[in-house]
Amino acid sequence: MKFRRLRLRNWKNFQDVDVEIRDRLFLVGANGSGKSNLLDSFRFLRDLASSGGGFEAAVARRGGLGAVRCLAAPGRPDVEIEVEVEGSGGGPRWGYALAFGEDGRGRPRVRRERVSRDGETILDRPDRGDREDGVRLTQTHIEQVGANRPFRDLATFFGSVRYLHPVPQILRDPDRRSGGVGDPYGGDFLERIASAPEDRRDRRLKRIREVLRIAVPHFEELDIARDGGGSPHLLGRCGHWRANDAWQSEEQFSDGTLRLVGILWAAMRGGGPLLLEEPELSLHPGIVRALPQVLEQVRKLPPRQILLSTHSPELLSDEGIDLDETLLCLPGDGGVDVAPAASFEVVRALLEGGHSMGDAVIPKTRPPETLRLFRLADA
Repeated sequence: MKFRRLRLRNWKNFQDVDVEIRDRLFLVGANGSGKSNLLDSFRFLRDLASSGGGFEAAVARRGGLGAVRCLAAPGRPDVEIEVEVEGSGGGPRWGYALAFGEDGRGRPRVRRERVSRDGETILDRPDRGDREDGVRLTQTHIEQVGANRPFRDLATFFGSVRYLHPVPQILRDPDRRSGGVGDPYGGDFLERIASAPEDRRDRRLKRIREVLRIAVPHFEELDIARDGGGSPHLLGRCGHWRANDAWQSEEQFSDGTLRLVGILWAAMRGGGPLLLEEPELSLHPGIVRALPQVLEQVRKLPPRQILLSTHSPELLSDEGIDLDETLLCLPGDGGVDVAPAASFEVVRALLEGGHSMGDAVIPKTRPPETLRLFRLADA
């Protein structure tokens, strides 16, 4: 299953957004333009449907309704999220819409929840039971096993969304590996590798090793093993001028190497959509240029939808990136607008003239007064 459309109203930076979502998504914008907040709308849906999550917990995790509601929106409007999801293998097309606000005490309340399947509405709240018992509106039906049976496939899909932003310092330091299961910053990353079925683990590590042999000078082998205390360690061996090749643990890996291993492992896991924040961090520009093709190859086995944010012209230099796969976050007086690159004639003209996607879209997302930074530096 894959997301095919996203609509946001009064969500964080965005007053009104309505965009189509392809198998890959490259989200481009300046610092603070809302790239992370747009990706967070998918994480919010995951938090609704995940075990231990739910509506109230998802809002609280983001600092409460005041932190979720768009500051540019007048008054105290409801927050709305709506998605369309394409079923796998020609399966049904699902629609899910959630609007929420607050009660008289400032507590979050569901205003509307709708689910459709192939255009037919199968849930429309508030219903009679909600009107008779308002406490029911403290929960969504998507999070309730007793209520979501007619659309449990959709709930399972929401719960399969994964966000990844590996932090090398956490990957290296066993004392900081405490992020719990599925920690997006890598707290349980090495344990997940070590606990994977051996044949699957070895197959993935072999593919990652092939990439590292190209990306990292002298890199030869990659493995994982547990120490005497049972803690897992990533091991790499490099060939160099010394007579005996040396094995190194993750403590000696560079930041870029660790992030690349984490991103590739996650992309190869399969499952639901993968959200990546700035995968180019700590990587050489030459590797960044090849990263879209590398991700495209590994995500096919099995296929996985990948949505990523970036401001890297190198990453966007890949000729295979389509206009409709690239969304631009453009701050304005009334919040942030989101538009596909295809909607800009100048972008189309630059691509037709032989320029890369990075050449075409990065200047459009550059803050308008960056030249003042040079004058400040000279002052």
